[in-house]
Amino acid sequence: MNPIEEKCQQKGVRLTDQRKTIAKVLSESKEVYGSKDHPDVDELHKRVTAIDDKISIATVYRTVKLFEEAGILVKHDFKAGKARYEINDDHNHLIDINSGEIVEFVDKDIEKLQYEVAKKLGYKLVDHKLELYGSKIKK
Repeated sequence: MNPIEEKCQQKGVRLTDQRKTIAKVLSESKEVYGSKDHPDVDELHKRVTAIDDKISIATVYRTVKLFEEAGILVKHDFKAGKARYEINDDHNHLIDINSGEIVEFVDKDIEKLQYEVAKKLGYKLVDHKLELYGSKIKK
């Protein structure tokens, strides 16, 4: 069972065969295409129809929306005009404004600071999304 299927099972999301195919493609996207892969719906549809050509773009849209609403996927804009998706796990992004390269990272100090800031302002942090934008420093 892939990570998205596991999350669906935990959250009680029913998986049809077509949803399983979409979950499989999304779960394997980083392994196949690298850690910088954050497919949009068009790219996801292209990959999914290579496995099952009966899956419509509408089915991909509905499935992605279902997974997002269940907290299984996270939607990113990255200021590129197209929504991109990935498994909802705990990491942040640094986006190169020149090349569009997306670097994923985890920093325990930033994680801790986010909780401290929320607490200082009188909140209990329940979720977060950090996107940093920059340009590569030329040496």
